[in-house]
Amino acid sequence: MASIAYNFYPTLLNLFNRYQKGYLERQDFLNRINRVPMPQTEAQFKGSSFEEAVIKGVNEDAFDPEILDKVRALLPRPMMKTQVYCEYQLDNVLLYGYVDVIGKTLAVDIKTTSSYQEGRFAHSHQNFYLPALRSKGIRTLRYVITDFQDVYQENYDQTIDFSVQEIQIKLFCDFLEEHRNEITDRKIFGK
Repeated sequence: MASIAYNFYPTLLNLFNRYQKGYLERQDFLNRINRVPMPQTEAQFKGSSFEEAVIKGVNEDAFDPEILDKVRALLPRPMMKTQVYCEYQLDNVLLYGYVDVIGKTLAVDIKTTSSYQEGRFAHSHQNFYLPALRSKGIRTLRYVITDFQDVYQENYDQTIDFSVQEIQIKLFCDFLEEHRNEITDRKIFGK
């Protein structure tokens, strides 16, 4: 294995994708890399509250019980663990993060959105949870998504093609090197 030069978490890589597409300004993206504190948005709060309601039963009355039941029906049975840390090394990059729930062979990540498009998570960097969790017996990663009107799912298995994500990781490494002097959170450089 190569020595680790970079530490990335999927949300940051997914933000890089948004930056590349012009949805995020350079300084805003640099602020995210540097972990500049930002107020939580209403959507972020609603998403984390929903996840707590589904998994822990906290503040369930804030959400449609039918939606909660549909999401819970797509979770692994039995649930072995929640908020499971995982990491995967790709060349000199360590990818790390937390998946919401794992069962015996199924990992689930719960997502909320204002608008869902089919296949939305096909190129998500969270898909690296699959090889990261292979040693724990995980064979499938399921995204359970709600727009609070309905519930959707996307399933990915160990045959997933990571070529799009791998290209983005290389481009992100290039971006970091180009802007190294503007990056204050040195942990991203494998420190």
